[in-house]
Amino acid sequence: MTTASTSKNNLVPIIIIASLFFIFGFVTWINGALIPFMKTINELTDAQSYLVASASYISFVVMALPASYILNKIGYRKGMSLGLIVMSVGALVFIPAAEARTYWVFLSGIFIQGIGMTILQTAANPYITILGPIESGAKRIAIMGIANKTAGALGSLIFAAILLSGIDEVKEKVINAGIEEKAVLLDTMADSVFVPYLVMAIVLFLLGILIRKAPLPHVETMEEEDIKVGTITKTSVFQFPHLWLGVLTLFVYVGAEVIAGDTIIAYGISLGFTGEEAKFFTTYTLLAMVATYALGVFLIPKYMKQKMALTISALLGIVFSLCILNTTGFTSVMFVAALGIANALVWPAIWPLTLEGLGKFTKTASALLIMAISGGAIIPPLYGRIVDANKHELITEGVQQVDAMATASTRSYWILIPCYAIILFFAVWGHKFKSWTKH
Repeated sequence: MTTASTSKNNLVPIIIIASLFFIFGFVTWINGALIPFMKTINELTDAQSYLVASASYISFVVMALPASYILNKIGYRKGMSLGLIVMSVGALVFIPAAEARTYWVFLSGIFIQGIGMTILQTAANPYITILGPIESGAKRIAIMGIANKTAGALGSLIFAAILLSGIDEVKEKVINAGIEEKAVLLDTMADSVFVPYLVMAIVLFLLGILIRKAPLPHVETMEEEDIKVGTITKTSVFQFPHLWLGVLTLFVYVGAEVIAGDTIIAYGISLGFTGEEAKFFTTYTLLAMVATYALGVFLIPKYMKQKMALTISALLGIVFSLCILNTTGFTSVMFVAALGIANALVWPAIWPLTLEGLGKFTKTASALLIMAISGGAIIPPLYGRIVDANKHELITEGVQQVDAMATASTRSYWILIPCYAIILFFAVWGHKFKSWTKH
């Protein structure tokens, strides 16, 4: 079969899988609106409100390996269907949570959605990677990235409009309201999740049913043969050093991506920009990523190999990080946004480079890569701790608090450099380590 005919035959499956990436991009990015919403209706501290993000990340860690076991039993197509249906159940939990205005019930719904999303991602990422030639896997995942980030932008805007409308007025009224009046105000605000989450649950459930009938080719047969390196037959994922290096690389990458997207607004404010000015800064990072995804679709693999895209991305990450450290003001903010350019093709390139040659171990390897998403829960808080430590040190030295915050925030971006150095190592050498010994 020719490459052209293969591409044509895979067009419908690619569109279907892109719709799945759109869905979990939409669901993931609404957390930005949920955090202040939950904080208000449940009267939470900042630390408590960020459990919204933790509930999502924990599900990836807890459920990734069980998801691979499920996929080994039922296959990719049924796995995607199951993931969507579980996500719909999680969305339904928001309705009784809103009625009771009970935070742990909301967190349970988010966790259940996260379980569904873990199953969906553990199936969809390797599926799109091995759907066509492995050397063009990054191109297909870049297309998925465009769908994912576009959905994220839409989800963030839509749910911010629905959930956060009038939130400032509610906060002001709650301060002076009596117990009964406050309860009425917060209950009314909580009820705003009813319609959007009911619609979400219905849509997810219907898609879960439809995906089982979708014209998706079975790729499981590509994974059944034993894998040999030299004269050694591989019997365990522990025999693939490049897989574990890929997991480490994805771990630090997700941390770097979250830092680029989630700290830029706070960084801008620390440099003296108003909240109204800074609220658009994350959009700059997002636009940089989408533009680079599009460039990747055009360049890979015809003009650029996946490992070259990953190498260039890592080098750009190091350069932009150094520029952040050595500039100030809006210029420094723009270099944080430019990390979107460095980050865009990292995820698309890591997956095919890591999964290449894994055969029947592909589903387990995919689960390990999904677990690496936990880097987004660990590295950004580490950045925050470094900021606090730097700020305390500067204030102790007599620097004014405002200046100390700006300087501390800038200095702390050094944490990105070792992250991109690990990505560079994997791009140049790490992905080649197919075995612990030479044969």
